[in-house]
Amino acid sequence: MSDLDEAIELNRAALLLYPSGRSDRSMPLNNLAISLQDRFKQRGMMSDLDEAIELHRAALLLRPSGHSDRPMSLNNLAASLRGRFEQRGMISDIDEAIELHRAALLLRPPGHSDRSMSLDNLALSLQDRFRQRDVQSDLEEAFSLYSQLSYLSHAVSRIHLSAAKSWAASADIFNHASALLAYKVALKFLDQQVALLSSSSHHFDVIREAVSSLATDAFSCSVRRGALTTAVELMEQGRAVFWTQLARFSTSLDELSVSGDTGTALAEEFKRLSFCLRNAFDQSKDQSPQIRQLIMQWDEVVSRVRLLPDFSRFLLPPLFADLQRAAEGGPVIIVNASQHSCDALIINSAGDPVHIPLDITQAEVFEFSLEFQSLAEEFGSSDYQLTLVGILRKLWNDVVNPVVRALRESEIRPGSRIWWCPTAEFTLLPLHAAGPYEKGRDNLSDIYISSYTPTLATLVRARQQVSPDASSQHFVAIGQGNPVEGKELKCVAPELAVVARHVTPVISFTSLDDGSATVEGALDALDRNQWLHLACHGMPNRTQPFESSFAMRDGPLMIKDIIRSDWQNPQFAFLSACHTTVGDKQSPDESIHLAAAMQFCGFRSVIGSMWSVDDDVARQVVSAFYRKLIGDSKRLDCTGAAVALHKAVRSLRKQNIPLEQQIVFVHIGV
Repeated sequence: MSDLDEAIELNRAALLLYPSGRSDRSMPLNNLAISLQDRFKQRGMMSDLDEAIELHRAALLLRPSGHSDRPMSLNNLAASLRGRFEQRGMISDIDEAIELHRAALLLRPPGHSDRSMSLDNLALSLQDRFRQRDVQSDLEEAFSLYSQLSYLSHAVSRIHLSAAKSWAASADIFNHASALLAYKVALKFLDQQVALLSSSSHHFDVIREAVSSLATDAFSCSVRRGALTTAVELMEQGRAVFWTQLARFSTSLDELSVSGDTGTALAEEFKRLSFCLRNAFDQSKDQSPQIRQLIMQWDEVVSRVRLLPDFSRFLLPPLFADLQRAAEGGPVIIVNASQHSCDALIINSAGDPVHIPLDITQAEVFEFSLEFQSLAEEFGSSDYQLTLVGILRKLWNDVVNPVVRALRESEIRPGSRIWWCPTAEFTLLPLHAAGPYEKGRDNLSDIYISSYTPTLATLVRARQQVSPDASSQHFVAIGQGNPVEGKELKCVAPELAVVARHVTPVISFTSLDDGSATVEGALDALDRNQWLHLACHGMPNRTQPFESSFAMRDGPLMIKDIIRSDWQNPQFAFLSACHTTVGDKQSPDESIHLAAAMQFCGFRSVIGSMWSVDDDVARQVVSAFYRKLIGDSKRLDCTGAAVALHKAVRSLRKQNIPLEQQIVFVHIGV
C-alpha cells in the first residue's frame, strides 16, 4: 500500500469518528476529499474524483453562510468540478464551478488576503468555458476580473504574485490587450516580494519559483507589441533579482545625505538597516522575527525617502533612459529565449533599441544548450573538435550572424567592443566564440571584442565608479595549489610568479600562497586590495549555487562568504579557476556564480571561465594578458581588460592550443 492509499484509509477511519450531525464533521470530509483528489492526479481514476466532489458537497452543506471556512469549501468544490470538466467536458460542471467561484469571491471583498486567488480561479474557469462555448463575454469577464489586480498598490503575499503571473500567461495565450499591463503588474509584485525576503540563500528557492520565465516572457511580449524600451525595462526588472536586492543595501546615499536634515537622518537609518541585513545573510534558515522586523523597517525608510523632493524613484526599477547608459562604451545586445519567441535587441548609447528576430525556438535553444553542456564535460578527454566547431557554426548562423549584420548596418566599426547580455539557456552558450570557422571568413572574434554583463544595471554601476588614484591601489595574487580538497595544481606557483613579474613594476603587489591562502587570509587580503588574481580550483555547485566556491587551503571560500564582504573600490579580478561563470542549473537568469558574485560585490571588471581550464594554458594566457594590459603605458586600467584578453588569446592561437581552451575565458563588466 502506498503512502497515499494509507492516508486515504486513515482519513476514512477518522471520518467514521465524526458521525452525521457533528458540526466539525466538515473537516474530515474535506481532508478525505483532498486525499482522493491527490490520488486522482497521480493515477487518473475518475471514481476518486467523483467521490471527492460528493465529499466536498457534504462539507459545504456543513459550512452555511457566515461560517469562516465557507469560502474555502466553495473554492474546493469548484476546483474539483473544474478538474472533472477538464476530463469529461460536461458543461454543467464548469457552469457550477463558475457559480461557486463567484460565491467565494463575494465572501472575499477588496482587501481580503485571498481575494486575488479567487479572482484567478474564477477567471481561469471562465476561460475554460470560453474555449468550449466561444462566448466572448466569458473572456471579457475573465480579463475584467484580472484587471482588478492592477489596483493593488502592494503585493502583501505570494498569492498576489501568482495571480498576476496567471493573468500575464492568460493574456499572452489569448493575445489580449492587457498582456503588457499584466506583465508590468506581475513584475512589480515580484519586486515587492523579493524586497520582503531576507537576503538569505535559503529563500532562493522561493525566488527561483517566483521568477521562472516571467522576465523572458515579458520581454517577448513587449517586443511582439513593438514596445522595445519597455522590453528592456521589464527584462531588467525580472532578472538577477537576488543580486538586485543585495545591491540595494549598498546604494550610494551621497545626494540623500546632503538634501537636508530629514534626508541626512534617513540616509543614516538606511545605512544602519542595510548593514544589519547584509550581515544577516545566511544566518538562519527561517526568517526570525528580528530579521522580519529589520526588513519592515528598511521598507518603511525606503517609502519615506520616496516622499522627499527629487527622490520619488529611489530604489525603484530603472527606466530605459537610465539603463541605456550601459551602452556608453559600446552596444549591449540582449539575447532572449522565451516560449513565445526568440529575439535579440541591440541597445546603443542613443536612440531606440534595434530588434533582430531570431529564427530559432526556445526548445531548440534548450536542446542546443544541453548538447553543448554535455560536450563541455568531455573537454580534455576525447576528440570533440569537429562537434565543437559544429555548435559554434550553428550559434553563428542562428543567433550571432544576424546580430553582426545589424551592428554593421548601425555602423559599429570592426574592432569595437560589444557586450552580450544573454537570458535563459543562452547564458550557457559561448556567444563570444561563434563563427563560420571557414577559411577566408571571419569569426565573431575577428570582427568585434566581446564582453558579457548579467544585467544592464550592473554595467551602469561599474561605469559610474571612478578609478581611485593609482598610488592608492594595491594588487594581491592568491594561489592555492594544495587545497584541503581537490587534486594538486602544479602550475599555481609558476602562474603567481608570472603575475608578480608583470605587475610588480607598476603597482604595490603582494601574494598569498599555500599555507597563507586560507579562507580568512583571502577575505582579509580582499579588504585591502583593489586588484585580484586568483589561481585555484573553482568548485561550482549547480543545485546550491551559493555554495559554489574557490578551494582554499583550509576549505571552501563560498559565494555566501563573498557576499558578506564590504570591499572598498575593488577594480579588477582575474579568476584563474575552472567553471567560475557556471551558475544555478534551474535558474540561469539569476547569475548565481563566482564571477557574478565578484562583480555584484563591486569589481568593475572580471575575467572568468565557462568550463575546465588547462593549468598550463592558464599560465600562458595570464602571462600574455598582463603583458598586453600593461603594455607601453606602464600602468593598470581595468577598462582595458577585455581588449587585453582578446589580444592575449589571439597571440596564442598559433601555439596549437585546443580550441576550447582558446575560448574558455570570458570578460564581464567594463
